[in-house]
Amino acid sequence: MKSMDEQILRATKEIVVKFIELGRLSPASVHESFRDIHATIEETVKNSVEKASAKEE
Repeated sequence: MKSMDEQILRATKEIVVKFIELGRLSPASVHESFRDIHATIEETVKNSVEKASAKEE
């Protein structure tokens, strides 16, 4: 699980940095946006893992 959490955090960071580079996110609003992006990625990944493990059963 730790590795998955690290990958989720890394993906969130990469997305936030890309949004800042593209000018779609200002550095002033990173705090709130980071949490939202992280929650979305985490929910998506964990739901995907649950569905995959349910198919295996």
